[in-house]
Amino acid sequence: MHSSPPTLPPMARFGGLLATDLRDVTRDPAALDSTGWWAVVADFEGDLLCARFGDVRAAPTPAAAPGRWRGPAPEDWATSLDRAAYTAGVRRIREHIAAGEVYQANLCRVLSAPLPGPDGPGGPADIDALTALLAHGNPAPYAGTVRLAAHGVEVATASPELYLRRTGRTVESGPIKGTGRTAEDLLEKDHAENVMIVDLVRNDLGRVCATGSVSVPALCAVEPHPGLVHLVSTVRGELPETAGWAELFAATFPPGSVTGAPKASALEIIRTLETAPRGPYCGGVGWVDADRGTGELAVGIRTFWIDRTTPAGPVLRFGTGAGITWGSDPDREWAETELKASRLLAIASGLHQPLGRTTR
Repeated sequence: MHSSPPTLPPMARFGGLLATDLRDVTRDPAALDSTGWWAVVADFEGDLLCARFGDVRAAPTPAAAPGRWRGPAPEDWATSLDRAAYTAGVRRIREHIAAGEVYQANLCRVLSAPLPGPDGPGGPADIDALTALLAHGNPAPYAGTVRLAAHGVEVATASPELYLRRTGRTVESGPIKGTGRTAEDLLEKDHAENVMIVDLVRNDLGRVCATGSVSVPALCAVEPHPGLVHLVSTVRGELPETAGWAELFAATFPPGSVTGAPKASALEIIRTLETAPRGPYCGGVGWVDADRGTGELAVGIRTFWIDRTTPAGPVLRFGTGAGITWGSDPDREWAETELKASRLLAIASGLHQPLGRTTR
């Protein structure tokens, strides 16, 4: 791993807070129930990094300064699964569904593009500068940055999806399933998919929450986001005194909305069909304030990360995917992955020009 130069010190940015002065880094989720304010990044494959910062203060995301982010050329983006491979994967998942092995499975692909070299104007790529662009061009409720380059983590997220929110003993999840350009685009398949994943999330939280405490306050609410709409549900439960963040992760990770149902079967299918690791995409990204007993982790969708381990130099990565059910049409599912990616790739490559005010 190539560490970042001193000009890019460790930092994190979430919910109007800026965290600096790195004090501790651990992979033990139990630390999140100790003391301090932590930034958290959990890879889909299970690698967890928790970073405790000593200075946490209110600070709005800076305005996007011209030239501060130098993104990849728009023609340089490559995908881990091309259209033929992706649509073939959708058909394969439908065969698994027909065989009764799974009800739904997410199929994802990772897009990658080389970043300009560090010797150009402005120095090495700063992931927080991309966060500033995303805040302007694709505002999101769980947007943020974690910049820990020496530990291999440089993540900018514009996630619209809540993985886990904790307030004392109360925990919530906000699974998203169903995507369209407008509410009129949403199909019965989208509603069925959402209900399937709500059942999965209820079961996951039921493994760690107090018996009888898990409820669904909202089911299949239509929520607008830049360039598209989603169906979003809310699942809530109460943690017993014996359970904390370690037990929450053990019961619920990876998030159900980006795996499938049943989760174990979906994960096996994902491993056979996907050709690139998801990394922080579809994992968990956010913060925990152990002193206040609060925290908010997003599902790592609409998320970019820098990989500096490649021999050719730094690469920017971004994931996109769709939930596949028996009612899925392969070409429509491919189009959904394109819809989810197009606006964000344009922002990262400097092509997106917002017209007027963007709806959250």
